[in-house]
Parts: sequence; structure tokens; C-alpha cells
Amino acid sequence: MVIYKTEEEIELIREGAQILSKAHGEVAAHIKEGITTLALDTLAYEFINDLGGKPSFKGYNGFPYSLCISVNSAVVHGFPGNYVLRSGDIVSIDAGVFYKGFHSDSAYTHAVGDVSPEVMHLIKITKESLYLGIEKAVVGSRMGDISATIQTEVEKQRFSVVRELVGHGIGRNLHESPEVPNYGKRGQGLKLQNGLVIAIEPMVNLGSKNVVQEADGWTIRTKDNKPSAHFEHTVVVRKDKAEILTTFDYIEKRV
Repeated sequence: MVIYKTEEEIELIREGAQILSKAHGEVAAHIKEGITTLALDTLAYEFINDLGGKPSFKGYNGFPYSLCISVNSAVVHGFPGNYVLRSGDIVSIDAGVFYKGFHSDSAYTHAVGDVSPEVMHLIKITKESLYLGIEKAVVGSRMGDISATIQTEVEKQRFSVVRELVGHGIGRNLHESPEVPNYGKRGQGLKLQNGLVIAIEPMVNLGSKNVVQEADGWTIRTKDNKPSAHFEHTVVVRKDKAEILTTFDYIEKRV
């Protein structure tokens, strides 16, 4: 069932999204060669709790960490650990915050040190496809308009869209209906109405769209082991222009 949010509920999600966005900025300031991904996770956990939120992911279906940290060919759901970031890596930080009864969700892919131009282009296009998709999150559009817009931009650059993983509704639950695929056909799917809160999140591979799950039961990696990028915002469908509740401003001021 699709649950539309009241203005009061949207305001609570916005407050949590500010905590989440600030946490992303704090993590971004520490992403550099020589730091472990587990250190970033610990930092995020403490920061979110200090601001009165709770990490949405920690304990979710048994997930043991506050952040999903996915490096290079890991697409999503990567475990923080003892891996030390090095020049040439790309690292996707996916985080959620639970605050006053509601969740928000956001992701950003960072370059560490000297990253190849091809991979930097992958990051750029993935981020651009997110914003192009968001432009379609308006009253009267169909879900397929968001999906097709993202797919078209990605495939125009000869990158590929992951099929098995999609965006989602969000609110009192971290994952709600409807699904928000990053591929599809214009004019198809759910007709969008005011107050629908969704997480739009393109996951884009440099090579093949095919993915595999690792033995930890969570990490999704590209089958060809080529890099993947991931960007995500929590968004409200509005009449003329979608409202973005999360922001990358705190990240981009720090890096």
C-alpha cells in the first residue's frame, strides 16, 4: 500500500534528513587515503546519535553497521571493516536516519585521491541521472517517467543500470511501497501524487549491469568486478517541482 504523507509528517522527515545530511558531511571530511571504512562507520554512528537521531540501517534485518560502505566494484550494502582506503578508490556511503518516528535515506559516491577519468565520468553521470530523475517526481507524472529518464541518461553514456536493486517509498518504515526502479518506460507505472515521499537512487555500473551477492549475505558486487557508483536523495512529489529533503551541501562544502 502506498502511504502519502501529511505536511506535518514531511516536516519530521525533513528534520531527520538534515541530521542525515550533516552526518554525510562529517563522514566526507574524513574520507582520505589511510582511513578504514570501519572508522567512518563509527564516526557516523556517534555523530547521528549526538544529534538525537538513530542510524536507520543498524539492526535493520540484522545489518550490523550504521553505514553501507561500498568500495569500487561493490554496488551497495557493503560492510564497513578493516579495509584501508587508498588513492584510486571510489567509495559509496549510504546512510539512513530514524528521527521522531520517520526515516530518511541518502547516498553519495566519493573519489579517493587520483581516480581515473573514466571512473570520474561514471560518478558524474550517476549523480546527474539522479537529478534528472528527480525532475520527473511531480504530480501527474508516472513512476516510469522517473525510471526511463535515469536509464536513458545512463545508457547514453554506455554505462549500465542495475536491475535487481531499486529506490523505494520511505516514511515510518525504511522501505515502503512503491518501488522506484532506475529503468523502465515513460508513461507507465504509478501515477504520482502530492505527498508521496520516495528515495530515488541510481546504481550505475561502468561495465555490465549484472551483479552478484557476496558470502556475507549483504554486499552486492558487479559480476565483472568493474566499478559502480550510487547516489540517492529523499524526495517529496510536488505539483510543479519535486522537493528534495536531503542535501549534498554539507558534503560538497567539506570535500
